Amino acid sequence: MILEHLPLARQLDLVFRELKEELTSLTAGTVFVQIRNNMVGKFGIRAFPLESKGLEVKKTDRGLSESHQLSFRQTALESLKLKKWSHGEIQFEFAMRKDLLCTSVTFESNYNMANLIGSRSKGPDW
Repeated sequence: MILEHLPLARQLDLVFRELKEELTSLTAGTVFVQIRNNMVGKFGIRAFPLESKGLEVKKTDRGLSESHQLSFRQTALESLKLKKWSHGEIQFEFAMRKDLLCTSVTFESNYNMANLIGSRSKGPDW
């Protein structure tokens, strides 16, 4: 499969399918997706797999259910409509609160000064 021919939404869908098993064991964390030229490169999850309440520390027994993951993936896909750049990172934070999935999205755009200056034939305008 050649990623260049897949829309970014389809690539993001593949990311969430790849992370499915890991998400079933997490109740909170951040899914990150690095994008260059509107193609997904590196992706993964940043998470603390342990929970603590007072002095008690325990490993989470279960994470996101199938329906939670479907909702999370839909939120991620919907957020792509707001993206206006071709290079950057998207972070999808998630946390279970009393069996309710809470999510937020952060966009980070990246630019390369060398490309900006190199594209001008006469140099900068300052």
